[in-house]
Amino acid sequence: MRSLLSVLLSAALWLSGMIACPAGADAVDAKSQSITIALLQEPPNLDSTRTTDLVSFFVLGHVGEGLVRYDRRGRLVPAVAERWEQQANRLVFHLREDARWSDGSKVIADDFVYAWRLINDPDYGAPYAAIMYPIRNAQAVQQGEAPMSALGVSAPDPRTLIVDLESPCGYCLSLMVHAAFYPIKQSFHESAGDTYGAEPDRLLYNGPFRLTDWVHGARLTLERNPQYWDAESVPLNRIEVGYITEDNRTRLNLFRDGQIALARLGAETVKDAVAQGMRLRTFVSGGMAYLSFNLREGRPTSDVRLRRAIQAAFDADEFVNKVIAIPGYRPAYSFFPSWVPGVEGTFLEEYPVTRPPLDYARAEALAADFIGDGAPPTLTLLTVTSPTGAKIAEYWQGLIKQRLGIDVRVDQQTFKQYLQKIRNGDFDIALSSWYPDYGDIATYADLLASWNPNNRGQYQSDEYDRHLETVLRSPDQRERMDAARDLHRLIRSDVPVLPMAETGSAYLVHPQLRGVVRRVLGADPDYTGARVVPP
Repeated sequence: MRSLLSVLLSAALWLSGMIACPAGADAVDAKSQSITIALLQEPPNLDSTRTTDLVSFFVLGHVGEGLVRYDRRGRLVPAVAERWEQQANRLVFHLREDARWSDGSKVIADDFVYAWRLINDPDYGAPYAAIMYPIRNAQAVQQGEAPMSALGVSAPDPRTLIVDLESPCGYCLSLMVHAAFYPIKQSFHESAGDTYGAEPDRLLYNGPFRLTDWVHGARLTLERNPQYWDAESVPLNRIEVGYITEDNRTRLNLFRDGQIALARLGAETVKDAVAQGMRLRTFVSGGMAYLSFNLREGRPTSDVRLRRAIQAAFDADEFVNKVIAIPGYRPAYSFFPSWVPGVEGTFLEEYPVTRPPLDYARAEALAADFIGDGAPPTLTLLTVTSPTGAKIAEYWQGLIKQRLGIDVRVDQQTFKQYLQKIRNGDFDIALSSWYPDYGDIATYADLLASWNPNNRGQYQSDEYDRHLETVLRSPDQRERMDAARDLHRLIRSDVPVLPMAETGSAYLVHPQLRGVVRRVLGADPDYTGARVVPP
C-alpha cells in the first residue's frame, strides 16, 4: 500500500533532474566563498558544559572541536588529538602541536581536564554530566562520594591526556566528538564568569569557524578561524545565519527567493516544493520523536493505566503518514532507532520488535478505570511554538479527547522556555525528541536512567537501572544487546515514554553549494567542507 510519503518521494525522484535555481545571489557567493542559511531557533547558549539542544550543538560543532571528529564518511579521525592509544581501561591522547585557540594560545591537555572536571562537579549542575560516567570514578564524584582528584583524567604534560575508564568501553572513543568533551581554557572561562558563551567575545574558538557577530533573536555570523589547525581545508570564509525562523513556509520562500542556501521543509512545504519542480533531498536524521510522560507524584500521568491507555490508542503509521507526512520519517515501535548498531548488524535486525497492538477498546477501558467515578483531569501537553509542534499537539489533543474522553491543554512555549519547563517538570506530557550523542545504543538507553538529569519525567525503575548497567559496563556485546532487549520490554510495559517516529528531513540545497554533509552524529548539517562553485 503506497502512503502519501511514498507518492511524494516518487514525485521528487521523477523530478530529480529539475533544479529550481534561486533567483538572487544572497544565498551563495562563489567569489567570497560565503553562504547564508537559516536556523529554526536562537541558540539558548554556547557553553559546551551546559548545552543540551541541537541548535547550540550545530553552532558549537562549527566553532569548537574535541579530541576526534567525524570525516565526510562518518569515520572517526584525528582532531585536537593527532593520535591515540586505546587500551582495555585507558585512552591516551597525544595532542597536536598546532592546535590553537582563536586568541593564538595553544590548546593543551589541561584545557580538557579543566572542562571535564567542571562537568563532573556536583555543585556545577551540568545537564550532560551523566555522559561522563564511563570515566573512572565519574559517577562517584558527581554523587559527592569521591573527591574531584579521583576523576580518571590527567595531563602529565601539555600534549598528553590520559583518560582512565571505569571498565572496558568499546564506544568511548566516539564519545569524544560530543561538545561536553570539548576543551575550555580555564583563565578565559573564569574571566568571563556567568557570561561565558553568551556573546561572541565571551567564547574562545578552536574549531573551523569563529563567531564574529550575534544579534540575539535575529542573526549570527561565523567566519573562518585562521587559528584553526586545519584552516587550509575549510573552503568557506563566511556562514551568515541571516534568519531565525521556525516557520516552514518562510524558509521555503527564502530559499525560492535566493536568500538562503539550504531549507528544511515541513509536510506542507514538501508538497509545494515538489509542485514547483524543486529538487527535493531526504535524509534519515537518526533521532527519535516521542512523548515524555511526567511520573512525578501528583501528576495524572504518574498512573500507568493512563499511559497504557494512550499507548493503546496510538497508531505510529497513521501518525507518520498523515500527521508528519515528511519523506525520511519512519514509524517507531521501539525507543531504539533502526540505525543503532547491535552485535554484527543493527539492534532491530537482530532483536526484531513487534508493532504495538492498536486496541481502542483496551484504551477506553484503561482510561475509564483510571478516571473512576470522578471527573477526568485536564492534561497539560508541552510543546515548542512552531507549525510542526502545533500540528502534532493538535493531533494528540484530538486523539486523547476522542478515544479517552480526557481534555488536553496545549502549552506552547519558545524553545528556551520549553527547555526550562521540561527541566522543572512543569508538564504532564511533553513532545520530545532525542538525537544521538554517539554511535551506540547507550545514547538512548541511559535517557531513562534514574540518575540521568535528561530523564525529564523522572522514571524510576531498579530493574531498568540494573539492565542499563550491563549495557554501559559489559565488555561483551551480545550480553549488552540482550540487556537492551530487556530495556525495550520495560519501556513498552511501563510506558515512561511513547516512541512516535524516527526522524527524517526533507530539504533543499542551492545548486552552487557543494560538499554539505548530513549526518546522524555530530553537527548537522556540517558545512566544514562545503564550498560554493561558480554558476
